[in-house]
Parts: sequence; structure tokens; C-alpha cells
Amino acid sequence: MNHSLLGAAAALPWVITPIVTAIRIRNSVSLDSEAGTQPADAPRVSVIVPARNEARNIVKCVRSVLTTSYPDCEVIVVDDHSTDGTGDLARDLAASDPRLRVVANTPLPDGWFGKQWACATGAGVATGSILCFADADTTHSADLLTRSVNAMLRRNADLFSVMGRQELGSFWERIIQPQIFGIMAVRYGGTESVTKSPRATDKIANGQCLFVKRESYDALGGHALVKSHVADDLMMAQRFFAAGSRVVLEDGLDQLSTRMYTSLPELVHGWGKNVFAGGRDSVPLGRVGRFFYPLFLLLTPLWGFMPAVILLVALVAPVPAGIVTWAAIVTAVFLGWWLAVYWRIGESLLYALLFPLGAAVVFFIFLRAVLRGQNVQWKGREYVSG
Repeated sequence: MNHSLLGAAAALPWVITPIVTAIRIRNSVSLDSEAGTQPADAPRVSVIVPARNEARNIVKCVRSVLTTSYPDCEVIVVDDHSTDGTGDLARDLAASDPRLRVVANTPLPDGWFGKQWACATGAGVATGSILCFADADTTHSADLLTRSVNAMLRRNADLFSVMGRQELGSFWERIIQPQIFGIMAVRYGGTESVTKSPRATDKIANGQCLFVKRESYDALGGHALVKSHVADDLMMAQRFFAAGSRVVLEDGLDQLSTRMYTSLPELVHGWGKNVFAGGRDSVPLGRVGRFFYPLFLLLTPLWGFMPAVILLVALVAPVPAGIVTWAAIVTAVFLGWWLAVYWRIGESLLYALLFPLGAAVVFFIFLRAVLRGQNVQWKGREYVSG
């Protein structure tokens, strides 16, 4: 077998992976398929929004929640010691809508992450039998609560989470966010792959919009269950499942949207706090998997840009034919994948041509996260993730 054929054979894993990922993604359930009519004897829902220095987002978020068609809900904004006027903006909204109230968070106890403590504070004053924890950078449709509660009841879910649409506003968002979520798609597949998996390490949730039955939440200890984990949503899904509770994930692209980060520094810092300290909790094979996790984490984006780099080097220097063949096939496959991705999310296909740049930046983010280890800094606070 000549070198070119060996290179083509070596490229097979990179050819197969996108195909398998696309098949697994199709194995998803959408909120669009859930009933949009009010359930009989609708349980009361408490929407809890933890907010620390969210003046940029809080008004849009709360107003969207208050447009809900759901018949019985309350909205609780927990002002987590904000210094940018977040609490005042929320209180202005509360003055004109009795469904909304603003709670000032108490001082952060030792061993707690700020978001988890704010969620626990909100849960402590909530009156609903279903709690919905929603990030302040989310926008909700009027039917989100109705369809989500119907889904919880239909599927008997103790923990139910919605994967929404990611808003992409800047150049860097458009080339980095698809890369990150593409890696997640390879790892987890579609919503039913997550829901039906028998392994706790395959369970994830989206903390941007997470529903829990109050009874199950209290029985398992509430957010104290995940008080020191940076990826609190992922760990809550795993802990609920391990305790015998039913964990369900569905798509809600028409019901929920989020703009997580708006600049390159925010992307680097935001993802950097999660991918290593939090990602280790989703690794199978116990201690062995955790030991090798940094290597796997770095190799993932490295393979995303190295084939293109090899082809560029081959233009000016000798490179073995088998390696060039491998790099050419893998680059072509990646380009086809990213063309499909950008077409699917409605962005310019020209961004697909920049996939090696996106992968290189993601490699930098991951490397920085590995070097930081379990140490996490977020919104002016320092943590060590459990």
C-alpha cells in the first residue's frame, strides 16, 4: 500500500466522526413538539434569576419572562451584591408587576460559588412546586414555561433542561461559539442521547434554563448538592440521575435564546472557567479518565487546525505524501462540516473558511484553562472548583 493510500486510511476516523455526530444530533426532541396549551391544574412555577452585575441584560431578560402565557408563575430576581445598578433596574420593573420581586442576596458562605448561593437564596423564598433557574442573559418566549411544564409532566421529569439558541453578535463569537458547541455535540450528541444514556457521566443540563420539581430539589439538598462545582448544571444533572431521579433534556431553539459573551476577552475568560474545572466531571473511566482529560481536551481543537497548517507548510517545504493526503482529506471533511453548521445556524458561509482560526483560539482557551487547573475566577470572586 502506497503512502497516499495509508494517509487516506488514517483519515477515516475524521470522516466517520462528523457523520456519527450528525446522526446523533438528529436524535433530539424539541419543545415545538410539546403542547402549547395550559396544563390542567397547572402547578405554580417560580422563575429564579440570579444576577450579579447584569445591568446589561436584566431588563430584557425579566421582561421576556413576564410575557409568559403560563397562568401561575412568580419571578424572583436575586441581586447578588451587584455594583452596577442591576438591583435598581429590577426593582423598577417590580413596581409595575406584582408577579416580580427582587431579593438581596446574603453574604456568600465559605465553600459556595456565588451563582449557586444566589439560586439557593431564591429557592428559599419561592412558593412554586416547580422551580425554574434562568440566567440573566437569557430571553424567553411567551410559551417557554407552558411547553416546558407540559414536557416535564408528560415525561415525568424531576430535572428538565432546555437547550436554546446562541445569539452571535461579534466576529469572535461567530468563529468560537460554533467550535465549542461542536465539541459538545461530538461528546454528547442530541438531547435523547443525553436523556436515554444509562451513565451519569453522559448527563448534562443547561443552567441557563433549568427546571426542577421542588420536592426532588429539596429532598436532594438543593444547590448545596453542587455548591462548589463550577459546572453546577452538569453536576446537578449527574447528581439527580445518580439519586434515581429522571433527567430530561430538550431543544428549545424557538423558545430560548442566550448571548453568553460579547467579546474575545469574555469568550476566553468565560469558557476558560468551565472547560477544565467543570469538564473533568463529565469524563468516564473514573480516575483514569480524569488523569488523561487534559490531553484529550487539548487534542480536540488541535486536530481542528493542524491539518490546515500541514497543508500550508506543504506549499513551501517537503512533507511526506501520506501526511499531505491525510491533511487534505481531513481539511475537506472539516470544511464540509462547518459549511453545514453555518448554513444551519443562518450565518454567512464565509465563516466556515475560518474554522482553523476558530480551532486555534479554542486551543488557546483550553490550554489556559488547563494551566489554571481547578482555580476559577468569575465576576470578581476567586473559587476552587470541587
